[in-house]
Amino acid sequence: LIVRHRDSAAYREIMSRLAPGQALREAGPFTAGLYGVSEMFFEAFLALIDAGVLKREVDGALLHAAFFLGPKSFYRALREMKPEQIERIQMVPVSFTNQLYGGEDAKRRARVDARFVNNAMMATLMGAVVSDGLDNGQVVSGVGGQYNFVAQAFALEGARSMLTLESTRGSGKKVASNVRWSYGHTTIPRHLRDVIVTEYGVADLWGKSDADVIAAMLCVTDSRFQAELMRQAKDAGKLPRSYEIPAAHRENFPDRVAAALKPSRDAGLLPAFPFGSDFTDVEQRLIPALQILKEATASPLALLGLAWEGRRANHSAELAACLARMQLERPASFADRFYRALLIAALARSSQT
Repeated sequence: LIVRHRDSAAYREIMSRLAPGQALREAGPFTAGLYGVSEMFFEAFLALIDAGVLKREVDGALLHAAFFLGPKSFYRALREMKPEQIERIQMVPVSFTNQLYGGEDAKRRARVDARFVNNAMMATLMGAVVSDGLDNGQVVSGVGGQYNFVAQAFALEGARSMLTLESTRGSGKKVASNVRWSYGHTTIPRHLRDVIVTEYGVADLWGKSDADVIAAMLCVTDSRFQAELMRQAKDAGKLPRSYEIPAAHRENFPDRVAAALKPSRDAGLLPAFPFGSDFTDVEQRLIPALQILKEATASPLALLGLAWEGRRANHSAELAACLARMQLERPASFADRFYRALLIAALARSSQT
């Protein structure tokens, strides 16, 4: 949102790389601005206010929220805000943010064309969403305000519910799809399906038939799992046997997304932690490298290949700091030397993505 507001050309370039050939509905700055209602107030809202995206006032407030949480930089920014700035951020009861009851007319006037965004763990091809528990009865978290905001989206004229999830979980040979044909636990039922977003795009499900919903969900599914999920839908009689996923959505792979975003990351437009973090700069540099190591552990040959790369890599001050953080600057055993070589190679690879 901030890139779109400040630099429309850069935003268009990012979107054209992510979704080539697809027209953008909106790409200009936010002239009227947005007003925020959130159960949790976190650092991104401050950035949206500073950028001029969150600027539509309701009863003197740009944001109504029930509680706040963030890194140390977030609390420091709050302490340093001027009184007139802090007055435009108003803390209210959860019942105010999560429900329309109580001052309903005023809330309806304020929440015009609302977009309620929540995160989920899994979704089914039919549009049901899993956010708070597993099919073995394990409770992962409370439902929180998710159901409340979904219900609000259906109660308010022009509003939409947007549920986001990563298309996969795990790595290497253990990678699994978070888009499922079916699942034995539901947080948001399929009759409340609206918009589901993954890193591969937006599935607009509102008012569509089951077949069209399934087709839309397949288009935002990781391509490693599309064929099997499509087969299950066809076997259940929910998709025509002749249906094929459009060619534009058959390249839903992590490497493609990473390559599309790399120029903008290199230009500083999409930092890993854009709104602050309690991780140090060295720790932030280590995170993608450690992810590469985690994925490589699935294959002994991959680990050996990494270790060989690490023996030949060039050293730098940044590398020395990373090795020191992992206590590998002075390896004392064969195992330490092996781990050091693995980390050096992983750091080199992560700098290329």
